[in-house]
Amino acid sequence: MSYTVLVFVKQVPDTQNITGDAMKADGTVNRAALPAIFNPEDLNALELALELKDRFGAKVIVGTMGPPNAAEVLRASLYRGADKCVLLTDRSFAGADTLATSYALSCCAKKLGKFDLVLCGRQAIDGDTAQVGPQLAEKLDIPQLAYIEDVIELSKKKITVKRSIEGGYEVLESPTPALLTVVDSNEPRPAAARRMMKYKKARTITELNKEHNNADYTDSEALAVEQEKLEASDLLIHEWSAAYVGADIERIGLKGSPTKVKQIQSVILTAGDAKQIEPTDKGVNDLIHELIEDHTLG
Repeated sequence: MSYTVLVFVKQVPDTQNITGDAMKADGTVNRAALPAIFNPEDLNALELALELKDRFGAKVIVGTMGPPNAAEVLRASLYRGADKCVLLTDRSFAGADTLATSYALSCCAKKLGKFDLVLCGRQAIDGDTAQVGPQLAEKLDIPQLAYIEDVIELSKKKITVKRSIEGGYEVLESPTPALLTVVDSNEPRPAAARRMMKYKKARTITELNKEHNNADYTDSEALAVEQEKLEASDLLIHEWSAAYVGADIERIGLKGSPTKVKQIQSVILTAGDAKQIEPTDKGVNDLIHELIEDHTLG
């Protein structure tokens, strides 16, 4: 039995390297000022999808919304085992908050056609909102299962999952299609050398255009030939615009984003006074009583 699993990933700025240049005047992130990485929990979502591919023969399609250089995370997905990749890129997508992002991704998912599961990382490190996954499920009108560690069973009509909760886990069932947000409970596989050798040649149309130094690839015979070669070799990273996925221009980018970030700053925690306690029952009890008395506890 064949399944189709969509995985939405994100290229994010490395928030370990925040500087004073990290924000623009309009409240959006200055991504050019920070190195870009694969969002960590999206790698966990991709790994879970690839495990489903190993177990059930699922087809894994990875999508991302971002500028042309976001194709790097798609190549990284192909290196690990993804079957197809889509880059949702358009200047009109720029500055999107979670509401506009989830709407754009829902348009992409609908354009891709029928699917059994949608997987997302729990949250992205550049926002920490954990909103895109649930909002996407709402816009696709499918059930959502959050904080997922593993898939126990999967059929065309039902999925059984293991969900992380405080102090343990839950086992949940849901009809499919469904959306899962995945936590960092698995170990993402490394890129496979054989796939790297093949998919390092994977390109978007924009990348082909840049490599051929041709500002208008639609009129370039050479680029048309190259595109055909990539498609024939399964090396074309599909590049979709807002118009192609039928997105309402008023609901994407800054226009469709009610959230405005006014300021970002790096908070550095410094150590205060330290107190050493004896590693005995009495030492621990004395510390607890002290914390209760100063209202830190209780």
